[in-house]
Amino acid sequence: MIPVSSRASTIEYAIRDVVVPATKLESEGHNIIKLNIGDPIAYPGLPTPPHMVEAYRAGLLDGNNGYSPSYGLPDLREAIADDETSKGWNCSKDDVYVCHGVTEALQIIFAATLEKGTKVLAPGPHYPPYMAYPQMYGASTVEYALKSDDGWSIDLDDIESKMDENVRLLVLINPNNPTGNVAGEDEISKLLDIAKKWPNCMIVADEIYDALDFSGKQVSVASLSKDVPVFSLNGVSKVYYAPGWRIGYLAIHDPTDVLVDVRDGIERLLRSRLCASTPAQLGYLAGLKGDKGWMNDYLSKVQARRQLCLDRIASIDGIEVEAPGGAFYLFARLTDDIWANDDKQFVLGLLHEEHVLVVHGSGFSPEKGAGHIRIVYLADLNTLNTAFDRIDAFLQRHRSAKK
Repeated sequence: MIPVSSRASTIEYAIRDVVVPATKLESEGHNIIKLNIGDPIAYPGLPTPPHMVEAYRAGLLDGNNGYSPSYGLPDLREAIADDETSKGWNCSKDDVYVCHGVTEALQIIFAATLEKGTKVLAPGPHYPPYMAYPQMYGASTVEYALKSDDGWSIDLDDIESKMDENVRLLVLINPNNPTGNVAGEDEISKLLDIAKKWPNCMIVADEIYDALDFSGKQVSVASLSKDVPVFSLNGVSKVYYAPGWRIGYLAIHDPTDVLVDVRDGIERLLRSRLCASTPAQLGYLAGLKGDKGWMNDYLSKVQARRQLCLDRIASIDGIEVEAPGGAFYLFARLTDDIWANDDKQFVLGLLHEEHVLVVHGSGFSPEKGAGHIRIVYLADLNTLNTAFDRIDAFLQRHRSAKK
């Protein structure tokens, strides 16, 4: 038997791992209510805007199927730079690098900044690649706490206690996946104050959900940083409802010009992997340059679905939740003893007995996500009501069985 590499064999991705048993049930003829994946296209009423689709289609029909420049189409880089500048910092097109989604942008940043013995400090719970990828470069991920009893706000004291000279990247996911918390100006400023004490530390600002903000607090990290370098990450998948296009970007904010060598490394890595999809870049360009009035209608739909879920959870014994400030996730706490210490078994039991698929919180952090489940609240209102009816029935059944 030829051995697999340790870097591959230890990777877990809870969001998609739970799809495996769900697919088996579907093959047996069962209909599954899927509330597990943050793909807005998987739910009714939230299609990719037609003018973006048409631009993608026109790119194909016009023969724009060749390689683009490795850093992205110049017009798209310019449009992204304008969009970032509108958020409060001076971004030029030369600061922007287009990638195969934010996931590739992360891989590029990790490859350019991490070595054996270095660390990434990321929130717990967090999006799984922040734990999986750094190990590929000999680095490790250290989790800092989010306060589960205070709207999942950042535990700044915990960050301070875990910073040292080996921390290269301090991650802020804002709004957060999976908790939905939104860090405001005060929290971000304090985080930057901590980071600037360590001259080799850079900020990764994952802002892919920035326009899905219900709190009014969301602000660009780069706009607040006067001395700490920031990688701003964003893309087409969530706010523009086109996740399958796999177009994202990293924008470099380097206020004191300390990233000259890092930028060179990033550019070398990007050239070596050729480029992102050319027609998909044209579709994103249309989204950035076109009318954005449609976003208000979409946001209203998302908010209505969010509120229904909050109301339903408030009426069900055995589950509770801190209202999220942004994104489209609920990170709900399981309060029954039988599940509080076994959230994965809850997910598998709910799937097999009630055919509702969510994600176990421990998949986002074995320690800080345990005892929770993540629910994507993008399904239509009737489907969400049915899902919560089934969750309630499942909780009641097992509570009665325990007695």
